[in-house]
Amino acid sequence: METRIKELVNLLNQYAEEYYTKDAPSVSDQEYDRLYRELVELEEAYPELVQPNSPTHRVGGTILKGFEKYQHTYPLYSLQDAFSYEELVAFDQRVRKEFPSVTYVCELKIDGLSISLSYVDGVLEIGATRGDGSVGENITENLKRVRDIPLVLPEPLTLTVRGECYMPRASFDAVNLSRQENGEAEFANPRNAAAGTLRQLDTKIVAERKLATFLYQEASPTDQATQEKVLAKLNRLGFVVNPHHKTATSIEQVWAYIQEVAAMRDQLPYDIDGVVIKVNDLAVQEELGFTVKAPKWAVAYKFPAEEKEAKLLSVDWTVGRTGVVTPTANLTPVQLAGTTVSRATLHNVDYIAEKDIRKDDTVIVYKAGDIIPAVLRVVMDKRVSEERLEIPSHCPSCQSELLHFEDEVALRCINPRCPAQIKEGLAHFASRDAMNITGLGPAVVEKLFSKELVQDVAGIYRLTVDDLLQLDGFKEKSAQKLVDAIQTSKGNSAEKLLFGLGIRHVGSKASQLLLQEFHSIPTIADAEVEKIAAIDSLGMVVAESLKRYFAQEGSQLLLEELKDAGVNLDYLGQKVVADAPLSGKTVVLTGKLERLTRSEAKAKLEALGAKVTGSVSKKTDLLVAGRDAGSKLSKAQELSIEIQDEAWLERL
Repeated sequence: METRIKELVNLLNQYAEEYYTKDAPSVSDQEYDRLYRELVELEEAYPELVQPNSPTHRVGGTILKGFEKYQHTYPLYSLQDAFSYEELVAFDQRVRKEFPSVTYVCELKIDGLSISLSYVDGVLEIGATRGDGSVGENITENLKRVRDIPLVLPEPLTLTVRGECYMPRASFDAVNLSRQENGEAEFANPRNAAAGTLRQLDTKIVAERKLATFLYQEASPTDQATQEKVLAKLNRLGFVVNPHHKTATSIEQVWAYIQEVAAMRDQLPYDIDGVVIKVNDLAVQEELGFTVKAPKWAVAYKFPAEEKEAKLLSVDWTVGRTGVVTPTANLTPVQLAGTTVSRATLHNVDYIAEKDIRKDDTVIVYKAGDIIPAVLRVVMDKRVSEERLEIPSHCPSCQSELLHFEDEVALRCINPRCPAQIKEGLAHFASRDAMNITGLGPAVVEKLFSKELVQDVAGIYRLTVDDLLQLDGFKEKSAQKLVDAIQTSKGNSAEKLLFGLGIRHVGSKASQLLLQEFHSIPTIADAEVEKIAAIDSLGMVVAESLKRYFAQEGSQLLLEELKDAGVNLDYLGQKVVADAPLSGKTVVLTGKLERLTRSEAKAKLEALGAKVTGSVSKKTDLLVAGRDAGSKLSKAQELSIEIQDEAWLERL
């Protein structure tokens, strides 16, 4: 029986690949169904013989309880965007400054959801969403229902790969037709449909919606030398690799390829929103390294935004968490980049004046970065009124007088008890990059605030299940789930909390740097302005903003309340001791390391007190050089900078 089961699994997987991936079926649907029924009967009779790559795993029917958080072993970075030929030239010049003979691989930018797939001994173990790049969600059971994802590789490899999960246009049309017939709201576009599908708790629905994937990266250390060879390896292992990729030796060739893609964009059976350009040589990629958020060796060219005319009906003014009052235009609805747009940002009062936007104007609307609807300009020959827009003098939330500072383009409410600012601050505190309290979004914050259950972030930690049951939409289970998420957030490392406090000029990166240096929030609160400003890339603006914040009695009381609630105020990441061997040293990594990954070497250097940068300059104190070190080694030698190898680093 085991032999027959394996034979059926192999046959059915072959037929499925021919049907779903190659669009070239070799057997009839009836023959496939007959073999499939035989396999189901055998698996029911001999459950101990079920194979890990059996196509019966693809059908679904399991109801999941939810999705667990998943810590990525290899972080997922976002890409730097480019919107013009000139920006691509600037990217190329930055790269060629260090590597004059570089080549690029151009790949289609699929409009879907980033996923990570981890295999152990050739068997799919974890499938996860990108999340914030460090922490995603474990959606393995749903991704097993995407038919072109291999459940078992042809080789017993342990590796992690990255790619995009998307909904083909044909699947999108079928899903929306079904929803229309059932009286359900239609999905706005294939990307939204794919996102909604991967969030489904019923795996049968996921299987029915026929998602697909393109894989493009081996995230774990690879044995390949170039991106081209990585794509070939992925293809050999049974992953679907987009065939429309091309190698280019110049930015002119890259631009010509982009024009080709733009011309065929509408004929593709899936949505794309640009072209990704990557340095082909992986050793060069490693040399170039990363910024805080993005690789320096890649750029995503985004196609020009679609533009439409719309009539300006009115303007709403809303208050953000920092007190900035932002104008939003209400428009006659237009279809833009696959969605219906009836609201668009006007940015600020200076933008309104600069563009001379007036009452009842016809305006051009576009989506900035294909995401945020914005007003681009006025169609002057369709102007019907000379009446200017009314600019508010008082806060629309608390009625305090608004200020327009000379060094700002925005109107600002400076009332610290402004309800709108408090609500926005609560939502920011709970957001993914801050305390990451799942389930505590703006709508729930609004309900909590209206019931006067929460007035500041410390109040979040006093919430009980009984409190939440007072809110519309909460049952015992959902209330307990949110309370559990709140309790879990108490254990976050303190940089999450510092960012969540919403201190002006203090973003997530600054919070990380501050906690690495001072190790706890109370220590930052007591630190001298000069000592904070001395931290590289922060400066006096951040330092003075922190001192102003912590000097307030309300801020001091808030910290005490958070501490009493059990919220962690200490840094839980890699700490640097004051007398570390490389304390205060600026270090550059170059070349291919034999025993450490680049990220491991960087972490070790930082733990030893070093500041690790990507380029050699007169400020560089030390270069750690691996095999095939290039221009950085030559420059370090020219500048008489100390040079060490990987063995030295390991000994240290």
